[in-house]
Amino acid sequence: MSDPHARPARGRVGVLLPRDLPAREVLSYARRAEELGFDQLWVVEDLGWRGGIAQAASALAGTANITVGIGLLPAGARNVCFAAMELATLAQLHPGRLIAGIGHGMPDWMRQAGSWPDSPLTLLREYTTALRLLLRGEPGPGNGRYVRCEGVVLTETPDAEAVPPVVLGVRGPRSQQAAGEVADGLLLAEPAAPAYVTASLRHLGPAASSGTREIITYDAAAVDDDEEAALARVRAGLEAIGEPDWAAHIDPLPFAAELRAHRAACSNAREFARTMPAAWVRELSIAGTPDQARAAIAARHTAGATSVVLAPAGPDALTALDSFARVLP
Repeated sequence: MSDPHARPARGRVGVLLPRDLPAREVLSYARRAEELGFDQLWVVEDLGWRGGIAQAASALAGTANITVGIGLLPAGARNVCFAAMELATLAQLHPGRLIAGIGHGMPDWMRQAGSWPDSPLTLLREYTTALRLLLRGEPGPGNGRYVRCEGVVLTETPDAEAVPPVVLGVRGPRSQQAAGEVADGLLLAEPAAPAYVTASLRHLGPAASSGTREIITYDAAAVDDDEEAALARVRAGLEAIGEPDWAAHIDPLPFAAELRAHRAACSNAREFARTMPAAWVRELSIAGTPDQARAAIAARHTAGATSVVLAPAGPDALTALDSFARVLP
């Protein structure tokens, strides 16, 4: 049985379940990822698509060993007591196979849903602190500004060794510092170039040196014997880079100024990604031949990632899984 707390001799490699994968293919994708030997399967929860807990429950029930991560659940979307109950139930039914990712959520989506707080960081701190206590079977902390669960105790909780890690999917320095203080690690959204991983670990503070911290990275990925074909497929996954929300990802890059200038000179995101220099595409994704993709994964592990998660680029996610398996040891 896989243990998300363990640090194996090699860094872990996972795959992302695309949010637009037809529902009828979700279990086939999860089972194929396990058959091919991936360590982790990550599901996403974006407003208007599929629920993260429902996907995780189905993937866990449909597989035997692969660890399933939820990346991520917005703190403002669920009462922490009931979120803890859901996660504790999954961890009891599938011990040692769950990682819970929590974050602010995308501001525009959360405002649409009426769930964006005046102080997102305060909510995240309170929520994460309470969630971890509840999952361990301890009483909820004193009521805070947003989170109210004082004295709540879950009757049904996983064994101590099966309590799922709670990682924060956050970008900004203050939020990443909070992750070092109240969470079990970080989930870094794509693009997670090695320089961005290194910068994020600095923000994490002393916790970065803890051998139990999870540092998970997402990256758009394409693997092909034809390097140019792989790079062409992955470019669509890089279209959003350059927007204000991605500043934390861009700032540590040696070509940050040039990237911003290129984005400003392009009329739209598609043109920006299509005309980006190949060297930038390689740095901002995991793409190329199997050897090149393996080297990109290794660079992220060397920078401090404990798990590198590949997000399929292109229209056929199931076929992409088989190509990704070529990078596994």
